[in-house]
Amino acid sequence: MEINEKILSGKTSLGIEFGSTRIKAVLIDDEANPIASGSHTWENRLENGVWTYTLDDIHSGLHDCYNELKKDVKEKYSTELTTVGSIGISAMMHGYMAFDKDGNLLAPFRTWRNTITEKASEELTELFGFNIPQRWSISHLRQAMINKEEHLKNLSKLMTLAVYIHSRLTGEFAAGIGEASGMFPIDSTTYNYDEKMLKKFDELITNDGYDFNLKDILPKVLVAGENAGTLTEAGAKFLDESGTLKAGIPVCPPEGDAGTGMTATNAVREKTGNVSAGTSIFSMAVLEKALKGVYTEIDMVTTPAGKPVAMVHCNNCTGDIDAWVKLFSEFAVLSGNPVEKSKLYDMLYFEALKADKDCGGLVSYNYYSGEPVSDLSEGRPLFVRTPDAKFSLANFMRCELYSAFAALKNGNDILFKKEGVTLEKISGHGGLYKTEGVGQKITAAALNTKVTVMKTAGEGGPWGMAVLALYMTDKKENESLEDYLDNKIFVNAESSTVEPDQDDVKGFEKFMARYNSTIAAEKAAVERLK
Repeated sequence: MEINEKILSGKTSLGIEFGSTRIKAVLIDDEANPIASGSHTWENRLENGVWTYTLDDIHSGLHDCYNELKKDVKEKYSTELTTVGSIGISAMMHGYMAFDKDGNLLAPFRTWRNTITEKASEELTELFGFNIPQRWSISHLRQAMINKEEHLKNLSKLMTLAVYIHSRLTGEFAAGIGEASGMFPIDSTTYNYDEKMLKKFDELITNDGYDFNLKDILPKVLVAGENAGTLTEAGAKFLDESGTLKAGIPVCPPEGDAGTGMTATNAVREKTGNVSAGTSIFSMAVLEKALKGVYTEIDMVTTPAGKPVAMVHCNNCTGDIDAWVKLFSEFAVLSGNPVEKSKLYDMLYFEALKADKDCGGLVSYNYYSGEPVSDLSEGRPLFVRTPDAKFSLANFMRCELYSAFAALKNGNDILFKKEGVTLEKISGHGGLYKTEGVGQKITAAALNTKVTVMKTAGEGGPWGMAVLALYMTDKKENESLEDYLDNKIFVNAESSTVEPDQDDVKGFEKFMARYNSTIAAEKAAVERLK
């Protein structure tokens, strides 16, 4: 069947992901091949000490992204996009969106990037005996209670961005289990919120004089493959302002970008893992058994199918690299030899491979925002060197790449070296892997394991979300997500695998010794540089 016939007959699935710097829609056919896409670039803003996006940012960004998708379909296939076979919505995990009973937003959207819930995070971690990160929805709610914020007296529903968009499209208040696990801890035996912890939190609510019940304000938990509603008439008009999109399309459970990353890299089975590297960076390791200890550096979440996952999430990754590349681009323009942005990244990344394995004594901290893994409440990008360090472009770029992985490595060292977790494979995806081989080589050095990047890695989360939508409508009876991905989606997948170079591994370890011993300078910069 021709692509345009598949589009007209709805043999397609649509994934839309709200990333930190881009909203992207990917349309796939019934074989999971990407056939069209659209995107919208946006930036979060720091307002009154809170990293946020307004509802206007969210709505206009979605509309622009979908319109770009429609244009792409029209230009490529001379076909109007009026229906799809299924839809899935994903977004940056966690955060806090509080609504009253009439659907009004009660406080500015607080994104994952905020590090303003330290007191709540510490209190809940002790109360539950379970690590509760600062960016989790429940940390934001508890901090609002501690702060006695006025909006709580009208609180009716607590959402993440993905849950909010899903509710606008379907009228359903639901979350995929992976997304829900970033709102409140999940009981792996019931595939639902942990009842004992719910009761403990409700005691806090009662003691503080509020009259809401936590379970009532949290979305219903669904696992991959379940139907999470259908596109309503109002939802269709919300997504497609032109009114040409038809209602009635099945919608799968909304997920976070961690869940879509696992799906996009076929890392949902036990003993598999993945690294997603973009504005933020996180690794996921699907566990065979529970960890022995509780670590503030490691979050316990789930796959979209509900399997337990050890997650190391770091707020900062490519932001500092992007700033330096912009600086080099300005110099290129000034010299009369401008370089296309993608070529400049490739040029600088490949130069990094020529560097000394330990970066020649250079150190860089890429913290644009706070980094809980490193116990930093705010960010101060910082580059440090001794007078006798080997200050070359190659060493500088390798240092910047190492810095992007450094906090992640500290967290994963706990998993691999202390807890004895072993993985059969790690897959990489996200913008940092676009330059062929370089991101893989750095990841392999950081984690001392082989790293695979698939051809679809560039499509990333929105493609993974589209695959989850396809799984809902296409799976065989009782077919697990793991089997579906293995047997259909990735059976003939093109990929490349890089083994760790032991000289790189040793070089990274030397860099980390310097990085960890010098981090006091970064902490001083946070304290003194206001």
